[in-house]
Amino acid sequence: MSITAIVVEELPSALYRVELENKQLVLAHPVGAVKKNFVRLRPGDRVKVELSPNDFTRARIVSKD
Repeated sequence: MSITAIVVEELPSALYRVELENKQLVLAHPVGAVKKNFVRLRPGDRVKVELSPNDFTRARIVSKD
């Protein structure tokens, strides 16, 4: 299940702080086509994320809107 989020901050080691629709901040890292195609993410970009089932403060960025 993907959730829409907005990139708030770019962090070292390919990590991003994103804000979910419910205003919760989580750490996210790019996966799949986003990582493979070197998609550049900047603060303010809208992305689709999948939350980790074990840790709700972590997520994966699966696509850029």
